[in-house]
Amino acid sequence: MIDAALPHVVIIGGGFAGLWAVRALADTPVRITLLDRGNHHLFQPLLYQVATAGLSAPDIAAPLRHILRNQPNVTVLMEEVSGIDPAGHRITLKDGRHVDFDYALLATGATHAYFGHDDWAKHAPGLKSLDDALDIRRRILSAFERAEATDDPEERKALLTFGIVGGGPTGVELAGTMAEIARHTLNHEFRHIDPSHARVMLLEAGPRVLSSFDPDLSEKARLQLQRLGVDVLTGAPVAAIDAEGVQLGERHIPARTVLWAAGVAASPLACTLGVPLDRAGRVSVESDLSVPGHPHLFVAGDLATIQSDGRPVPGVAPAAKQMGKHVAAVIRDRLAGRPAKHFRYRDFGNLATIGRMAAVVQLGRWKLSGALAWWFWLLAHVFFLIGFRNRLVVMLNWTWAYWTYQRAARIILGKELKPGS
Repeated sequence: MIDAALPHVVIIGGGFAGLWAVRALADTPVRITLLDRGNHHLFQPLLYQVATAGLSAPDIAAPLRHILRNQPNVTVLMEEVSGIDPAGHRITLKDGRHVDFDYALLATGATHAYFGHDDWAKHAPGLKSLDDALDIRRRILSAFERAEATDDPEERKALLTFGIVGGGPTGVELAGTMAEIARHTLNHEFRHIDPSHARVMLLEAGPRVLSSFDPDLSEKARLQLQRLGVDVLTGAPVAAIDAEGVQLGERHIPARTVLWAAGVAASPLACTLGVPLDRAGRVSVESDLSVPGHPHLFVAGDLATIQSDGRPVPGVAPAAKQMGKHVAAVIRDRLAGRPAKHFRYRDFGNLATIGRMAAVVQLGRWKLSGALAWWFWLLAHVFFLIGFRNRLVVMLNWTWAYWTYQRAARIILGKELKPGS
C-alpha cells in the first residue's frame, strides 16, 4: 500500500513528458497518481507508420500499467480530466469527482488546429492518436478499393489523388510513404486500376518544406520527395477543403483523400487554469516550468511555451522528455527545501524520414541526407521505443518491408469509408 501521508503528485497525461516525470520520481518519497484518458503510452514519432499500414498499433504503444508495474509509488487511473483549480489544489474529473494534489503536472499535449476552419476536420483528419491513425489508414486503403470498383474515370482520378496539407516532418513522412505504397506495395494487386498512377501532393503554404531544417536540407528533402513521385507544391496556402477536394486560390483539385499535417493547438485543459495563454493556447511557464503564480503546478511538453538560451523550445519528443525529468527534479528540490533550477533544453537535432533509403538529419552543424540519414533515423527510432518487444517487432517489420516492399498492417477496420465522411 502507498503511504497516504506522503505528498501527492498528480500527473495528467501519459505521453513523453508525463511518463518521464513519473519514472524520474521513482525513488522520491511521494505518492503519484497518473491520469490519462487512454491506457497506453504512444510513441508518436512512428504514428504515421500505423496510418500508412507499415506497423500495427501495439508495435508503437505499450500499456501504462505494464510500463510502471515495478514502480510501487504510482497509481494509474484511466480517467479524463475536465478542469483544474490551481488555487484549490484540486483536479476535476469528467464524471464530477475530484482529486486533490500537493504538486501537479499538466502534460496533455496538443491537438489539431485548422486555423479557424474547424469544418475542414471531417474532410481532412489530422494525426495525433491511434484512433486518428486507424481512421487515416482506412481512408487511404478504401480509396484504392473504391477506385477499383468505379467505372467513372473522373471519379477514379479523384479517388487516386491524395493531398497532404503541411510540409513539416509529419506531412513529409506521410507523403513519401504514401507514394511508396502506390508505386510498390500495391503493385499487381488490382485489375482495373494501376496504383502507380496515383497522385500524391504535398501542399505547403510556406516557401519550403521542413522549415525547421536548414534550407539546403529542405531542398534535398524536396528533391527526394520528387524522386519518389510526390508533387511538392510550396507557396500553396489552402483556401478550402470539402468532400470533393482542396481549393488552392482559384484552383480546385479533386481529391477524395486529404490529410491534415499543417497545425497544432494546445490541449483545451490549459483554458481551465485561468492564466494567460499564447496564440496557440499554450501556457507561458516560468523558468522552472511552473505556472505563473502557482509554484506547485507545472506544465510540460507541447502544452508549454518557454525559451531556452534565447530560442523557443520546440514541440518535439526529446523536449517533452527533458521537461518531464526537469519537473521531477524541481519537485524533489521543493521537498528538500532547495531552490529550483532553471530548465535548459539540450537540442539533439532534427530528423525526418522521407521514404525508403531517403531521410534528412541535422545535428548542429552535422548534416546528413539520403541513405545514411535514413539508417541513422531508423536506428534512433528503434532505440527510443519502449520495451524490447516493440523494438524487435518494429525491426522485423521494417526488415520485411525493406526487402519485399510489403506492409503487414493493410487491414481495413471499422465502417466502410464514404465520400466526405
